[in-house]
Amino acid sequence: MKTIKDLNIDNKKVIIRCDFNVPIKDNKIIDDTRIASALETINYCLKRNCKIILLSHLGRIKEEKDLENNDLYPISIHLSKLLNKKVMFSKTTRGKELESMIDNMNNKDIILVQNTRYEDLFDKKESKNDFELGKYWASLGDFFINDAFGTIHRAHASNVGIASNIPSAIGFLVEKELNALSSLNVPDKPFIVLLGGSKVSDKIGVIEKLVLKADKILIGGGMAFTFLKAKNFEIGKSLLDEESLDFCKNILKNYSDKIILPVDFAVTNDFNNEEDYRQKDIKDFSINEMGLDIGNKTKTLFENHLKEANLVLWNGPLGVYEFDKYRKNTDEILKFIVNNNIKTILGGGDIVAAATTAGYKDKVFHASTGGGATLEYLEGKKLPGLEVIK
Repeated sequence: MKTIKDLNIDNKKVIIRCDFNVPIKDNKIIDDTRIASALETINYCLKRNCKIILLSHLGRIKEEKDLENNDLYPISIHLSKLLNKKVMFSKTTRGKELESMIDNMNNKDIILVQNTRYEDLFDKKESKNDFELGKYWASLGDFFINDAFGTIHRAHASNVGIASNIPSAIGFLVEKELNALSSLNVPDKPFIVLLGGSKVSDKIGVIEKLVLKADKILIGGGMAFTFLKAKNFEIGKSLLDEESLDFCKNILKNYSDKIILPVDFAVTNDFNNEEDYRQKDIKDFSINEMGLDIGNKTKTLFENHLKEANLVLWNGPLGVYEFDKYRKNTDEILKFIVNNNIKTILGGGDIVAAATTAGYKDKVFHASTGGGATLEYLEGKKLPGLEVIK
């Protein structure tokens, strides 16, 4: 795979596709992990006297009111602080104003262009990889660097569209992601997979691939209840992915020695953060109860498997992490992994957010910045943002 180091970018205009799709509330950035992850590639370009043009999306744009809520201007302010250098901001995604700003750039100047998905407001030109839009953005620079792993599984105008028109390579962040995830191709044994999150259907492809490689797959989160239902347990009002029941039955039938399910849960009657919960074995569930976190016995069960691992892949929290009361065992197992120096890859999305909140993100072997991209990589799917560079 061609990387940024393979291109002669000295004194050139370099377009970098970043992933600045970060949570923002009241114009304040809640978690800047993805912004900080782009710094290595940006600083590399600065050292080579490049004129740097940054592109990113933020949120989804379906109607006019989405524009204001997904403005990239706060990112430019935060990025300026991280770089200790002014990052200019273009309010437009194309046109004379943007072109004039680029024409007047000096070496080492940085421009952040407005949210690429502003182009989705009419005809979804960004998300549908509009040919003319990709060609236009490519015309603004000499080289293109894709450093947005979180969108590398999408064929958009701001990645595939640009890379189809000018010399391109991947940045340091994408390179790190691929190197870390490649360790899963032939994983060190014992290899333990820990899966949480809500729906089984989101992870069917991943389970089918990983069950062939893993020594054990530990299943928590809401998705555990579909597997338990497949074993004829009463799950009460707990989350059920009914369409995936047959899949769960087949996996359990064919790989019963590999699939480890929870034996108890933190149980309540209503889906909220106020009501008290109780610890309850799965065999004792009533029809009015729901499980919102794995229980203490399950935590111990999972830890006993994890301590034997030479490599762990973890995707998805084990409880309803947005509720303080049901974060406990996700945090406890993160702590256990870190304290026991177990080589662990966090597979993007909500589990990385959970690890960030709990202060463990930087203490594991690798925390992926991709959610869907990581899952599709693990499924063995071709990733358009990489294929075009290959």
